[in-house]
Amino acid sequence: MDQDRVWLKLSGTAGIITPIIAFTCILLSIDSYPLFSWTDNALSDLGVVDGITSTLFNCGLMASGVLALVFTTGLFELSREKIVGRIGAWLFALASLALLAIGIFLESAKPMHYYASVAFFALSPIAMLVIAAAFFNAQKVKMGLFTLITAIIAVVPWTMQFSIRYVPNVAIPETISALSASAWFIVLGVSILSKVAQRQS
Repeated sequence: MDQDRVWLKLSGTAGIITPIIAFTCILLSIDSYPLFSWTDNALSDLGVVDGITSTLFNCGLMASGVLALVFTTGLFELSREKIVGRIGAWLFALASLALLAIGIFLESAKPMHYYASVAFFALSPIAMLVIAAAFFNAQKVKMGLFTLITAIIAVVPWTMQFSIRYVPNVAIPETISALSASAWFIVLGVSILSKVAQRQS
């Protein structure tokens, strides 16, 4: 297997396991902290709770950020010389770095944690919108539509929160937005692995 195939395989695998690790650690940290409220807390509140709660949460985000960067290398490989796709991949790389930074800079590290959180939740859907355009340009309509829909789902809970404030805090919009991005990660990861299998056959 040549180097490109190795990186594509690693990238596709990372795309699949990144959200699994992230949400496993988040759910375990929530389970370890009975005072957590989906309506009254932000997910990042878990990162400053003493003991296993903060360890699970912060380590999970840092691991997910690193894996997301590995996944992004596959986006660059798939984009090749297509400028729109490469722009989308760069934006996703920045979003991945922001995710890593959320785990490094705890909620108490102001304003760095706030900037990292805003960067992640803003850059992720923007990157997906750009990559959706790249898919449409490449005549990959189904993947383009899927990417567009996941980007919209990632944006809607934040738009509603800022307009009507449907919950006191942001754990719910954070989760909905992250779940939509997670679905996209997994589908793209599977797609990348299928391309590796096609190249081998």
